Order: sequence, then C-alpha cells, then structure tokens
Amino acid sequence: MIMDYMNCKLCPRMCGADRSAGKLGYCRCPETALVAKTMLHKWEEPALAGSGGSGAIFFGGCTLGCKYCQNGAISGGAVGKPVDSMELRRIMEDLIAQGAENIDLVTPTHYLPTIIPALQPKLTVPVVYNCGGYERVETLQQLEGLVDIYLPDLKYADSALAKALSDAADYFPATTAAIREMVRQTGSVQWKEEKVVRGTIIRHLILPGCVDNSLRVLDWIGDNFAPGEVLVSLMRQYTPMGGLTAPFDRRITDEEYDAVLSWMYLNDLEGFTQEADSADRSFIPDF
Repeated sequence: MIMDYMNCKLCPRMCGADRSAGKLGYCRCPETALVAKTMLHKWEEPALAGSGGSGAIFFGGCTLGCKYCQNGAISGGAVGKPVDSMELRRIMEDLIAQGAENIDLVTPTHYLPTIIPALQPKLTVPVVYNCGGYERVETLQQLEGLVDIYLPDLKYADSALAKALSDAADYFPATTAAIREMVRQTGSVQWKEEKVVRGTIIRHLILPGCVDNSLRVLDWIGDNFAPGEVLVSLMRQYTPMGGLTAPFDRRITDEEYDAVLSWMYLNDLEGFTQEADSADRSFIPDF
C-alpha cells in the first residue's frame, strides 16, 4: 500500500480524493498535516498519563462525523497549524523534553503520510495511536513497529446508530477488524510498574438511551479476547454539545452507567472506569 495523499484511501470511506492537488475528501483536510493543539494531557487513563501526562498532539479534522463530538471545534475540518514531518518530529521531541510519558497522536489517520516519517527513528517513549476506531486494516499495517499502544474507540455495535450519529453505517465491521489488527500487532497488554507500555486499550463511551448498544459492544470484546489481553476504558463523560434531540440532549444516568459497568464485570473485562463528574465541559481541552 502506498501511503500518500493522491487518490486518498487512508480511511474506510476510501473517497479517493487527490488531496495533493488540493481536492478535499470526506475529512475536508488538505495534504498538509494540521496540528490544532499540543499539551501534556493529564486526563487520559491513569496508566497512560502517569505523573507527567501524555504528550498529546491533536490533529485538525476527522474521518468520522460524530454529532456529539467534544472536540468539534477542531474535528469538523481544516483547523490547526500546518506542519511537515520534520516539524512534527520536533514537536514530539519537545513534549518528551517537557516530561511526556508517551506521545499521544489524537485523530491522526488522515495525516499518516506526514506522521509516519516523523516516527522514525523510534522515539524514546511509547507512541499512542488515539483514534475513533474507524480504520482500514491495510492502513494500520503500515504502522507495525511504530505504534506501541493503540487507543481506539469502539462506539457502536448498532449500524443504524452508527449511521445516525457518525455517518458510518459500516462502523462496527470496520472497527472490529481494525481492533483485531491492532491486537495482532501489540500482543497482550504489557505493564511497567503502573503504566501501560504496550498493548491495546479499547474505549467505549456510553451514550444516553443506548445501554443495549453498550452491552453488545462489551459482548464482542469479551467473546474475542481473553481476560487481560486488552483493556477496556468505560467512559461516562458524554456531554451534550447542543443541537441534539432526545435522548442525546442529556447526560447518561447513574442507572445506565451501572448497568453497563455490571456487564463489563460479567464479561471478565479489565480496565478503567470514570467518575460521574467527568461529564463536564471543564474536561474538554481548550482549542
């Protein structure tokens, strides 16, 4: 597979836009990688953030179209500072010098032709690939040996819900295939002291009124991976961002969260949970 911006087929949408000629595909992003924000991110999972924080690099744009996106200020299109591979490498090294526990690439897929050269030679800290899960296996295969920790979402098992909220009816088959490839690359989760240094952590955001979707997601994880092979990050931080109708115009209830949490334990899934106060705009980075 050729990693470039011509006839772009980096994500499952495979829209074929010639971004090198200024054409825009579904992500509405140019061929120049756009960095919207960098920071030492203290709010990632504790096993990633550690004491120094994850060295987060937020990229502008996204291959999904989630109506409830908390990063909507940067995910909707071409937002951020243009960087080439050399400058991106300098950003990574600067974050490491500031004490970053890892380099956390947030929504990176549509800029991989720029990112991959920046990851070589290998950095001195783990590389985290933090994505919405909606990935092509063929694209992920180009990252083998460069990514230490995959941090994908698994948002939906319900294709109608995926279409309605993220404009991706094929989300579940695409994402489950991608997660299998991620785990093939990383193997089982590896710890060093209290930090994850290699492996796959699957995030799932519970949506209001969608407990059944969450249970199906957890069932798939439990059916496909041995206990401890992957970790699950069960998120209750859904925050209504405005413009959505019921039930998506409210936070999840304690009863909804408890039902999904109980199912996680019944499936012998290990990982992370969140407190109720995580569903607050103060936890959203200021872009």
